[in-house]
Amino acid sequence: MSPEEQKYYETYFDLFMSDGWKQFIEEINEILDGHSIERIKDEKHLAFVKGERDALFRVRRFETGIRTAYDVLQERSNA
Repeated sequence: MSPEEQKYYETYFDLFMSDGWKQFIEEINEILDGHSIERIKDEKHLAFVKGERDALFRVRRFETGIRTAYDVLQERSNA
């Protein structure tokens, strides 16, 4: 792994350990948990909720994706 790649991942790892990131993820989880099928008014609102949930799930999985990519690079570097 190059020094630039190492710095790239370390910057994200610092972010993921911060209170701000943890708070952000907690709020995303609250929004996702707050969605209720009973509150959907019509097809337009359903499309909005689906899009919002997709975007929030992507953010929620971002840390896992970064950590997985780092692990794969580490394994390739050690091989």
